[in-house]
Amino acid sequence: MSYSPVIEYLYGLQKHGIKLGLETMRLLLERVGNPQRALRVLHIAGTNGKGSTAAMAAAVLQRSGKRVGLYTSPHLVEFRERIRVNGCMITEEQVSELVMRLRAILDPDLNPTFFEMTTAMAFLHFVESEVEVAVLEVGLGGRFDATNVVEKPLACAITTIGLDHQEYLGRTEEAIAFEKGGIMKPHVPVVIGRMGPKAGEVLRRTASELSAPLWQLGQDFHIDSTRSDRLVYRGTTHVIDDLICGLAGRHQWDNAACALALLEAADCAGINLSAPAAREGLRTVSWEGRLESIEENPSVILDGAHNPPAAKVIAQYLTEYAASHPASRIILVWGMMRDKDHRGFIAPLLPVVSEVVVTQTALARSATVDELRLALGAWPGPVLEAGLPMDALMLAKGRSTAHDLICIAGSLMLVGEVKAAVRGCGLSPIRG
Repeated sequence: MSYSPVIEYLYGLQKHGIKLGLETMRLLLERVGNPQRALRVLHIAGTNGKGSTAAMAAAVLQRSGKRVGLYTSPHLVEFRERIRVNGCMITEEQVSELVMRLRAILDPDLNPTFFEMTTAMAFLHFVESEVEVAVLEVGLGGRFDATNVVEKPLACAITTIGLDHQEYLGRTEEAIAFEKGGIMKPHVPVVIGRMGPKAGEVLRRTASELSAPLWQLGQDFHIDSTRSDRLVYRGTTHVIDDLICGLAGRHQWDNAACALALLEAADCAGINLSAPAAREGLRTVSWEGRLESIEENPSVILDGAHNPPAAKVIAQYLTEYAASHPASRIILVWGMMRDKDHRGFIAPLLPVVSEVVVTQTALARSATVDELRLALGAWPGPVLEAGLPMDALMLAKGRSTAHDLICIAGSLMLVGEVKAAVRGCGLSPIRG
């Protein structure tokens, strides 16, 4: 079967929705020989930062000469972005072949979700590509995420804990920490990023119960800035200086620290973190849709942030930008999904931006421009609207000068639509 109908079939699995639990996943993998058991895995969860951390860890591993599989979600433009080996996306032919093989072993009583099928494809592809390490980003939560069928990873990381996906993970940071901490395994080292005290206590207690060594950012490992663009990583056994992070924003320094600590934690399994690989991997890492610059004069950046903690990170970046570019105005192009915290997201950004252009994606669950206008409340700045993301970008560019900054944020789906339009290519309809 050709690629297009195969992708259409995969997207049709979205009818099963999000299903937290491992029974279907285990049965599916058992029928194809449990490929996950043949993989050496680094497993990464977190509310924000897990994708960037995974990309950095994979980049460093690749620079050390290893063959590396990277599994992430969602994709921005093309489904194949989710499954990569040494930075190369899985081919259309490989997607088609794997889907057909998996379909052949399904019974009427086995109905995997889109994410379960995709995760099984990644495991099979990595085994058949003979990767030496597979870096897996958790899709949702951790304890019941499809990736959590991995029984004994080399090491785990939990980057941040914040309020997101509360309908699945719980209404408090403690509840969410418990779910994300579900990726921890007995005696397997775990790295955690910056945490609130309650979430941190949940993770430390879980690690203690599992006799899992725990390293926490700011206590057991650190990253320091010697100059504006040079970093020093100080871990438990490694000190690596002269680091440059290829991803924009100070928050990426924390993600870089977590990535290096994760690799350091896996040293006993033969990862062998080296300073040259760390320097080159972090310098050259690429991760789309995270403070990604796509145009100049005016500058246009994309960020898929979609929850209040991530909005605070963007606000910090924009505040620093404004301080170093006092003549520049900042125009926000804003779109979100209906089920997200619109007021919580926009609140930290409004003191920084000059005006807002509200828009919406083509997805049915996208918030309307009217819903987003309501979230702005009595904010006195100019508010404009455009029904399509590219129309919103053109409107913002028409109101800007060459030295201004346009920031497009609020949803990975919004970022994906803009990137697809800029590239002039078709957009995969499901990116969750």
